[in-house]
Amino acid sequence: MNKMKKMLSLAVALCMFCGIAASASASTFTDAHGNVIELDEALEAYTNVTLAGADDAARKGETNLGDLWTDALRWFAVSGAINEYWEEDDVTAGNTAIAVDADRVVALWNGGNLRADVAEGKFGAEQLAEVLPYPNKVAVVYMTGAQLAEALEAASQGLPYSEESADACASFMQVSGLKYTVDTKVAYDRGEAYGDKGIWFKAASLGRVHVEEVNGQPFDSEAVYAVITSNANFNGMDSSYIFPAAAEANEKSTITTAVVRDVIWLYIAAELNNIIGDSYAQAQGRVTVQ
Repeated sequence: MNKMKKMLSLAVALCMFCGIAASASASTFTDAHGNVIELDEALEAYTNVTLAGADDAARKGETNLGDLWTDALRWFAVSGAINEYWEEDDVTAGNTAIAVDADRVVALWNGGNLRADVAEGKFGAEQLAEVLPYPNKVAVVYMTGAQLAEALEAASQGLPYSEESADACASFMQVSGLKYTVDTKVAYDRGEAYGDKGIWFKAASLGRVHVEEVNGQPFDSEAVYAVITSNANFNGMDSSYIFPAAAEANEKSTITTAVVRDVIWLYIAAELNNIIGDSYAQAQGRVTVQ
């Protein structure tokens, strides 16, 4: 299936899930990269709770919006819906499904890429575009448990949140499929500087992050996990230096053709029947910052 067919397939799926006609009206939104994109005004859902993304909420700790967002990404992989969105080169190479069992699939999403609240009540495509004003694609990175722990360690380096550390806290990871604790009393062990902003450093050692479990199972530093995330993290955004290193080491790691905002809509429609209810009333206890 070529890329055009894949994108058409995703559009058709959205129409089917949301019960809308193919000729639905659209408005435009200029994303953070200056791209003008069409937003389907017929996409509509409801939330019984406010989903917290404004005021750097997702940089400070776990939020209900972070839980929803990462649940959608993990669902996309575990449900098999992702299998329609591999690049042609992946399909040719036989990379047509997630290569680990569901209990080793997790999702990570950096809090700096959750930019706005979704207010209680009806919301549409424009509200999700305000939450994520970037044209991110879904990516899969295969990591060992040791690499996953280092990724979380590096992502936590700006904590505890303050005005001075707010930019560094953009890398803090919201998660689905795992639980972890950040002990901010333990100083982050700064290694060499990473990136061109001068605010992130590689982890010289690990000590402030403890992974408690993965999908209800003991964490295994030697196991291989499929990390569902964004193309930006895949390419090493913010503190994510371990992502491109892990991707290079495992050729099944890849960026799909699926647009993250579309995947969130698919999850809300398919799994939540277009209503975000009390299960997302508050953060679900996946991340402890102490």
